Amino acid sequence: MNRRILVVDDDEAIRDVVRTGLEVVARWTVAVAGNGAQALTLCSADPPDAVLLDVMMPTMDGPTTFSRLQDDPRTRSVPVIFLTAKVQPAERRHYEGLGVAGVLAKPFDPLALPGQISDLLGWRD
Repeated sequence: MNRRILVVDDDEAIRDVVRTGLEVVARWTVAVAGNGAQALTLCSADPPDAVLLDVMMPTMDGPTTFSRLQDDPRTRSVPVIFLTAKVQPAERRHYEGLGVAGVLAKPFDPLALPGQISDLLGWRD
């Protein structure tokens, strides 16, 4: 099944690595956004199957972006997975407590990423 994923990260290199891994390994369709505002616009216009969302971004961070997605009836049901370099147990519990579908650590293996996303979301194609 062709999944549609939105990757949101302020680092272009990370967006490119994630996109390549998801497109090449899983053959998913990937859109990218460089910040939370772009993510909100893209999601409301055409909600993806899932969002990979960087936690630490300037202007609007990942938790704020997630909260705004939850406030919009069009995007409330889209699962969000946080990507973060901060993966201490207390931080992970805090992020999971917000209601995200999961938390993945940076750095990550781009070839393993599709399997990790599928596991977190229960996708069995």
